[in-house]
Amino acid sequence: MLPKPTVSTMRIATMLPLICTLAVGSTRAIAQASGPQYPATTDVQSLDGIVRAFYEVVSTPAGASPNRERDASLHAAGAQIRLSRPNAEGRPALQVLSLAELYELVGGVRKEAFYEREIHRVTQRFGSIAHVWSTYVTSKSPGGAPVDRGVSSIQLYFDGTRWWITGWTDEGERPGSPLPAEFLPNPRGR
Repeated sequence: MLPKPTVSTMRIATMLPLICTLAVGSTRAIAQASGPQYPATTDVQSLDGIVRAFYEVVSTPAGASPNRERDASLHAAGAQIRLSRPNAEGRPALQVLSLAELYELVGGVRKEAFYEREIHRVTQRFGSIAHVWSTYVTSKSPGGAPVDRGVSSIQLYFDGTRWWITGWTDEGERPGSPLPAEFLPNPRGR
C-alpha cells in the first residue's frame, strides 16, 4: 500500500509541469544565446543571399577567423573548391580541395584584415541549377580600396527549399591575365 501523499509531495507534483516548462524554455534561450543557428534563412533562400553569404564568411578583421560553421552551411556535402593558379613554371595549375582542406590551408586566425566583396555578376539558370560568374575585389577594410581582383565560377543547386553551393573555381587577376570586360561592371550602365 502506498503512503498517503504529504502536502510537500503534492506541491512538488503541482509545480512539476511549471518546472519542466521553465527548463525547456531555459534550454531554448541558452541555445539561442550561444550564437546564430546555420543555415540562416536569408543566406540560402535566394541566389543573391547565398552569394552575399559566400563573401561575408571569408571577410574578417585582423585577429579573427573565417566563419567556418556558416560557410559549411552554404556548401553541399562533397562540394569541390578549385583554385586555378600558375605553377612554379608559370603554367596553369588547378588545386582541387574539399571545404575542410581549404580551411586547413587558409582558415586560421588572420594576421591582417581581409575583406572580399562582389563587384559584378553574370548568372545563368536552368531548372534547379545555376551558374554564377562572380567578379570580386579584396581589400583590407570593408568597402576599402581594392588590393586584388578575380573571378569565382560558382555552381549552385536548388533542392526545392534552399540553395546549395556544389562547387566553385577561383582565379585571380595577375600580370598578363587581366579581367575580361564582360566580367567588369559597366560604368555606362549598358
